[in-house]
Amino acid sequence: MKKGLTVLGFTAMVAVMVASVAAQNPPAAPAAPKAPAAPTPASCGPNPPADMKNVAKDSRCFELRTYVVNPAGPGDPDLLQKRFREQTVGFFRKHGMTMVGFWIPVSKPDTIVYMLAYKDAAARDAAWAAFNADPGWIKARTEMNVRVTVTNEFMIATDYSPMK
Repeated sequence: MKKGLTVLGFTAMVAVMVASVAAQNPPAAPAAPKAPAAPTPASCGPNPPADMKNVAKDSRCFELRTYVVNPAGPGDPDLLQKRFREQTVGFFRKHGMTMVGFWIPVSKPDTIVYMLAYKDAAARDAAWAAFNADPGWIKARTEMNVRVTVTNEFMIATDYSPMK
């Protein structure tokens, strides 16, 4: 008479298989933190919602990003500046991001504020997806690891703005 596998026996068998696979595949080193790309509102760039007043209908999509070095993690403001200077800016160019400017608030030397511009929200999303998947960027970010807190704001130009 054949005996079927009991629930307890099955559970033990799965546990042995999981332990065997885990022993053969040790966990990878944790990935370096990356700046999250926040979702873009539909109104970023041309064709703002009809109920938005005082906006340029032909505005590009502007993204204002602020990076604050986290003192709890690997946190070196000079390394972050070096990473932007030597790596990030080149990858932004490579992926079609228009750099408007980079600033350091006078009272916050651990902070970088910068602005990027894109044709529209779809171009922004495509550029960030390509940037974050770029093996060269992943390598640079890992080698020059700085933990940061990132905030961003999406903007469109007013109808009287000299920059659109």
